[in-house]
Amino acid sequence: MRQAALFIFLFQMLSQGFAQNGVIQGKVQNPVNNNPIPFANVAVLGIDKGTITDEEGKYRIDGLEPGLYNVRASFVGFRSQTQYEIQVGRARAVQLDFQLEEEASDLDEVVISSEFSRSEDTPISARKLNTNEIERYPGGNRDISRVIQSLPGVASTASFRNDIIIRGGAPNENKFFVDEIEVPVINHFATQGSSGGPVGILNVNLIKNVEVISGAFPANRMNSLSSFFEFELKDGRRDQMFTQLTVGASELTLSNEGPIGEHTTYIFSARRSYLQFLFRIIGLPFLPTFNDFTLKTKTKINDKTELTFLGVGAIDQFALNFDEPDNEDPLDRENRLFLLDNLPISTQWNYATGLKLKRFRENGFWTFVLSRNMLNNRAFKYRNNDDSLEENLLFDYLSQESENKFRAENNIFGKGWTLRYGVNYEFSRYFIQNFDRQVMGGQVLDISSSSYFNSYGAFIQGSKKWLDEKLLLSGGVRIDGSDFGNTAANPLNQFSPRINLSYKLGSDLFWTGNVGVYYQRPPYTVLGFRNNEGEFVNQANDVKFIRSTHYVSGIEFQVPDKNRRFTLEGFYKRYDNYPASIRNGIALANLGADFGVIGNEPVQSDAQGRAYGLELLAQQRLYNDFYGIAALTLVRSEFTNPNTEGFVPSSWDNGFIVSLTAGKRFKRNWEVGARWRFLGGTPYTPFDLQASSLRSNWDLFNQGLLDFNNINSLRLSSFHQLDFRIDKKYFYDKWNLNWYFDVQNAYNFRAEQPDLLVPERTDEGVPKIDPNDPKRYLLRQVVNPAGTILPTIGLIIEF
Repeated sequence: MRQAALFIFLFQMLSQGFAQNGVIQGKVQNPVNNNPIPFANVAVLGIDKGTITDEEGKYRIDGLEPGLYNVRASFVGFRSQTQYEIQVGRARAVQLDFQLEEEASDLDEVVISSEFSRSEDTPISARKLNTNEIERYPGGNRDISRVIQSLPGVASTASFRNDIIIRGGAPNENKFFVDEIEVPVINHFATQGSSGGPVGILNVNLIKNVEVISGAFPANRMNSLSSFFEFELKDGRRDQMFTQLTVGASELTLSNEGPIGEHTTYIFSARRSYLQFLFRIIGLPFLPTFNDFTLKTKTKINDKTELTFLGVGAIDQFALNFDEPDNEDPLDRENRLFLLDNLPISTQWNYATGLKLKRFRENGFWTFVLSRNMLNNRAFKYRNNDDSLEENLLFDYLSQESENKFRAENNIFGKGWTLRYGVNYEFSRYFIQNFDRQVMGGQVLDISSSSYFNSYGAFIQGSKKWLDEKLLLSGGVRIDGSDFGNTAANPLNQFSPRINLSYKLGSDLFWTGNVGVYYQRPPYTVLGFRNNEGEFVNQANDVKFIRSTHYVSGIEFQVPDKNRRFTLEGFYKRYDNYPASIRNGIALANLGADFGVIGNEPVQSDAQGRAYGLELLAQQRLYNDFYGIAALTLVRSEFTNPNTEGFVPSSWDNGFIVSLTAGKRFKRNWEVGARWRFLGGTPYTPFDLQASSLRSNWDLFNQGLLDFNNINSLRLSSFHQLDFRIDKKYFYDKWNLNWYFDVQNAYNFRAEQPDLLVPERTDEGVPKIDPNDPKRYLLRQVVNPAGTILPTIGLIIEF
């Protein structure tokens, strides 16, 4: 009897998830002047549900069954807007706001715009993903840096890192903006001087959408050569507090949002990992711990003025695990000892904070951004991990990068034209305290210094439509300068024009072309490097801004009634003034996909490069409960190096990239998705076996030395991987539950990686000396495959 009562209770609880009382509510506004749009139509596509906004632009649609919906807002004389895959439950009303752009022509009808947005400033090479596409992505493990790997032109690595490699460019050629505030670091355990790391910092629960711009950069964005990421966070709820708790295989995340008074909302997230406990249990030699937080508030000062505050930060710690596993395989033991000999103990923390003031008027708005960000990076290593003797210290590195930024932009909108102009200023500080015995030639580097830099820029950009709005012409110019070098100090030396031309060939067919020149400042590790005499070596060498010239052309075909589009783009990028290492004779463009520091050495701005290829994209947004993205990229990436003649393949020269992602929604809120990737192998540099085997070198570096006279002369095999994910959602009166099962590398493909070079060891673990040459150790190469099946089970609870 008790069992029957329990079954009835559980059945009633689960069946509540299908009652029809879900709600979507929000407001419809004009993004130019922030005015509400009264009497606009808001409709849930595919079902007979809709309403019109009131005089304040607000609306409410109720009586919805829990599930995913596409919702469209429209009004006479405005371009309609559709928001996809809006998750509706019962525990809270969905807050969904629309911004409808006014049509250039004076029309007395509703304008059905492209459901795939095409910005006038960036009409090509821009792709956007929304919150549900991000959260459910198979193999992404709720990490935005992995999710964007489904897009064309984006390469990934077989390792567990989140290096973002776009159109053959290095990982340090990307910039990230969150609600228009720059956030330089978006990964935990980030490689200084680059952008990669193993785990993303941003909590996907807070992300409304992300736009990836890989070409045709708008003039108000600066200091990047490969891409800009524009993250838009959700606004906090205006009606009530709401909480989300996520329990994953490696971390615990708490998110909370709600109103603070009548005019301010907030959204907050904090995350704590417990990877160190899992890694110790399975016997890995390293124990990482990471924490992060995100806070956003938005205050409506009045109908024409909004103030946004943003704070993003992370604290990372990396320790070594000296526990010896029981019954350890000899090869595993060798790899473990190699890692213990080479991995440093490190701590890293970073933050970015900013204020954005937006002041509207009838024909546009001003935007003022004031922000500060800082990165603190510490790493040290003792020989044989023995810190009892000071002479065992191999290196002790501490550096800080801090930036204080101001940006002002004015946007003006007219009938068929737009104009935008602005200025920016940045004051930055780079501090380094560096003791390093691991310098070629037996030198010891021991410095402590601070460097200060002033950077400045200005831009103007406009657009105009012609020929009954079939032809769009847009373009702009920006100039940038900085006092880190004589050439760089004159902003006219960094004159950066760009122009876009887009023509509507048919009702849903577009051709677009772009030419642009872009500049990026070298990393602070390069700018602030000093020798033992305290000289700024690279500033004396007149290190320059890195320059890249882009040529992009493509066509786009859309099928609006089926939420579908196809794009084909060709690109060519030419690099100049790339820093190259004087010590090793290699362009820094080949570095950045490993832990550590990039650029902390003497360089010269004399390397060149080129990357070119084709991208094909087929994207199906949710339609008849199916969605998918297919992307094919053919790419070549090549750079010159001081030690080589002509162009040689760079470390990012995959050749081809295939990414296939698809998913299907089933009844009772089940969903299944899968992703398959196939990438050509990347080049790598072989070891210099003669130099590596010298005892003097091995005792100093504890690893093999690369043969930089044969840069990237070898190539890895191709890499492929299958990921899949299963989701199940339950919706109740007061709370929601989502459990998911995510598997990365489902068929356990072992990707080839460069071999490790390790010494043969005695039973006591001491390297063996070559009996034929006592000056050398006996070394051998060990295969080092990457990849293992990685299942993850997670729970998301909302209340």
